Amino acid sequence: MALDRAVKDKIHFKRDQEQEHAAREWIEAITGERFPTDDYEEALHDGIILCKLMNKLKPGSVPKIHSQGGPIKLRENIGLFQNAARAYGLDGSEVFQAVDCFDKQNIQQVTLCIFALNRLAQKNNFNGPKLNYHTKLPVYD
Repeated sequence: MALDRAVKDKIHFKRDQEQEHAAREWIEAITGERFPTDDYEEALHDGIILCKLMNKLKPGSVPKIHSQGGPIKLRENIGLFQNAARAYGLDGSEVFQAVDCFDKQNIQQVTLCIFALNRLAQKNNFNGPKLNYHTKLPVYD
């Protein structure tokens, strides 16, 4: 139990609130919709927003988004997003695991996937908004 807790704490401390804020702003700018809640993890966990994002980047890439139903139906959205992201050209190594998002086990991996999707969108000449985030570089005295 202590090891499990230590792993969860380590993952939690890897989260970068500024990255999450930038990812959220980018998604909202592209989809034209505000997140339904201020809780970043909660807003993304059912995959609905991610599927809408993919449909804006590549129209029709997610043909049916499940907005109602039990956990199994909603979890399918994550798989639909993952398949659409890979079809769009995102490398499989940059796609998060379903549990990272749906079970909120590693939301940082979801954020990194969103950043990778932004880079790919620019490479694919997407004309919409760009993710606005500047990497924090170390400062040496």
